[in-house]
Amino acid sequence: MSAETPVVAVVDYGLGNLFSVKHACEYAGMQAIVTSSSNEIKAADAVILPGVGAFGEAMKSLEALGLVSVLKSIAVSSKPLVGICLGMQLLMTESFEFGRHKGLGIIEGSVACFNAPRDGERVLKIPQVGWNRIHPTRSWQDSLLGGLEDGTFMYFVHSYTVQPKDPQVVFSRSSYGDNEFCSSLGKGSLFACQFHPEKSGVKGLELYKNLKKAIKNG
Repeated sequence: MSAETPVVAVVDYGLGNLFSVKHACEYAGMQAIVTSSSNEIKAADAVILPGVGAFGEAMKSLEALGLVSVLKSIAVSSKPLVGICLGMQLLMTESFEFGRHKGLGIIEGSVACFNAPRDGERVLKIPQVGWNRIHPTRSWQDSLLGGLEDGTFMYFVHSYTVQPKDPQVVFSRSSYGDNEFCSSLGKGSLFACQFHPEKSGVKGLELYKNLKKAIKNG
């Protein structure tokens, strides 16, 4: 890492808003490389696992690229690892999206679909697409959410949510109708969010600025 420009590997496994994430990193003053190379991922100062799409196909792709063991080793190191949307879900033990699929197993828990969300008498559409608030379940001060306020709006696109076994890993919760769900979590140097910070305007870009600070302070 240069004194001013940390290198972030944006994992390319065929699913995700890779270049939106890349541009957000560059906006925050980091060099981002979109890559599926295990050597480049290992050499980076931080790793972002993005994703939009089907859980099962994503895991097949990571396995075919030989990246499962790489991501697991990074997760237990001091190097920041950030999961976004499907990337967050892949960190879990398993998912029930179109069957039952084994995940990376970095965070114990499962991934399940919204449970018929309702707003009073109105049945809400799945997926949730649009802006929603995030609310803290523990201090955000030393996380990538540092500096954001309770109730900050972020942009979501998802049908499934993570259900961590340990409530202590949950950083924020959100509600979609009468369904409450984990919208971000963290453990050690790992952080993950269900929303898309790169699509969440000025507040979302704060997460990328905080990632740069975390790398330089690490």
